[in-house]
This record gives sequence, structure tokens and C-alpha cells, in this order.
Amino acid sequence: MIFIVVKFTIRPDRAEDWLSLRGDFTAGTRQEQGNLFFEWSKSLDDPNVFVLVEGFESREAGEVHVKTEHFKAAMATFPDVISRTPEIVNVEVPGDGWAEMVELEPTRAD
Repeated sequence: MIFIVVKFTIRPDRAEDWLSLRGDFTAGTRQEQGNLFFEWSKSLDDPNVFVLVEGFESREAGEVHVKTEHFKAAMATFPDVISRTPEIVNVEVPGDGWAEMVELEPTRAD
């Protein structure tokens, strides 16, 4: 599995636009064959920082992703909204998605 985390810092004057701009990119990616997950989070410390966590079945699926029209459209639009170059972690890891965390489980409501 290819595991990717990207940190986007958005210009404060474009933060409201950001939420709508990533919609087509997100929807298109989630429909790709080979996409395992594509999830956004907002920083608790900085309201202008968003983190994207994504997974693809294989390196080939990741290569197909960057050739899609929705990826190209996002890369053409995002430069006007970001305040700095995004930071990325991109690694190949064993497995095919999320595993359960063994140190924690919910309390039963018996």
C-alpha cells in the first residue's frame, strides 16, 4: 500500500474557498479504482492548516491518480489558495489499509 500524508497551509483570506475547492478532487479520488481512503482533517492548532491522509493499493494506483483530470484540476487551482508549498510524507507500507489499534477499544455500554 502507498500511504501519503500531505499538509496544506491555506492563505487566511482563502480559507472559506478551500472547503469548496477540494470537493471535486476528493470525490473524484475516492471513486478511483485502487484508492483505499482519502480523508481530510483540520489542524486544532492552526485554522489554516489541513492534512490529507490517503492510501492507494499500489504504486501503480498512485501513478494513475496523478494523471487523472481531477488531480490536474486541483494542481492548477490550489496554488492560488495555498500560502506555502505543501509538506508530504509518501511511503510504501505492508498491508492493504487500516488495522485496529490493539491498545484501545471502546467501553461497553452494558
